[in-house]
Amino acid sequence: MSALSKRTSRTYAMPERSDRLDFYIRDQTLRSAITEPHKHDYFQIQINLGGDTKQQIGDVTRPFPTGAVAFIAPHRLHMIPHPEHSRFIVINFALDFLGLDVDAVDGRIDLGSIPVIRFPELAPFRFQDEADFTLTGSDLAEVERIAHLMMEIDSARGFGATSRLRGYLLQLIGLVCAQYADPLMRLASLGERAVSRRDSISKVMRHVLANLEDNTLSLGSAAQAAALTPGYVARLMKKETGRTFVQWVTDQRISRAKALLADDTRRVKDIAFVVGFRDEAYFTRRFRQAVGTSPTEYRALQFELSALAQPLQGAARDRAI
Repeated sequence: MSALSKRTSRTYAMPERSDRLDFYIRDQTLRSAITEPHKHDYFQIQINLGGDTKQQIGDVTRPFPTGAVAFIAPHRLHMIPHPEHSRFIVINFALDFLGLDVDAVDGRIDLGSIPVIRFPELAPFRFQDEADFTLTGSDLAEVERIAHLMMEIDSARGFGATSRLRGYLLQLIGLVCAQYADPLMRLASLGERAVSRRDSISKVMRHVLANLEDNTLSLGSAAQAAALTPGYVARLMKKETGRTFVQWVTDQRISRAKALLADDTRRVKDIAFVVGFRDEAYFTRRFRQAVGTSPTEYRALQFELSALAQPLQGAARDRAI
């Protein structure tokens, strides 16, 4: 964990740092910058127009030179220390201001689950930890022009001003997205593959846990249940758990057997059957390898510990009464 993450941080609400609840834009002359790590419950864009510095977002520190644009998602720990005489523009806006049909829980959205193709406006916020957005020449001049137009409109909110501000904001974000389309799409593809891997491994694991008692459970049957190839499941299981498929299944069977032995009076042979072992001797050998004792010894120890705990629990209840 970085030093930034370890420090106590405050979460600012829109009214604390903005003149309006939906959208606010300012330059460095209108309000002093926060000099401590902090969070917002709103979206923020910072545009550096002069004065090289760095930005810290979460556990990541990235350069923030003149021409850089930072996209800071809600509830993201961050800090941008602006040097003296620097020039910058800050834009704060609520999620609703963009007018996007995205699911939010308690005012929060999971950027990692939002498809970039459908909502490209959110891509820079999603991948700010992994990409630097720096503009030069005509692109930077255009962003500065758009920002000053928004400042002018926001200073006197007349009829239609909100729609114009939204349009210019989307134009600004769109310009950055167009300039960085290739890295953003590459990052999105990697993210989607990661989500796909997690979904795939979850399907396999759910199938295994639901069928531990089946001694025919195999890599092939689990792959078929998840609509995947056995080779892919084998590679995925090793990558995600550090164990082979057989090792992970055996771990789950031993874990369930331990729970049953500690709280069930059935014979060891029957418990072995319930967790997918048809040979009691083989079950005992694998159990001893994993736990260090035989199933019978393990059960005896658990019953002994349970008997010792009962008087202590009774005494605690008596004291409470």
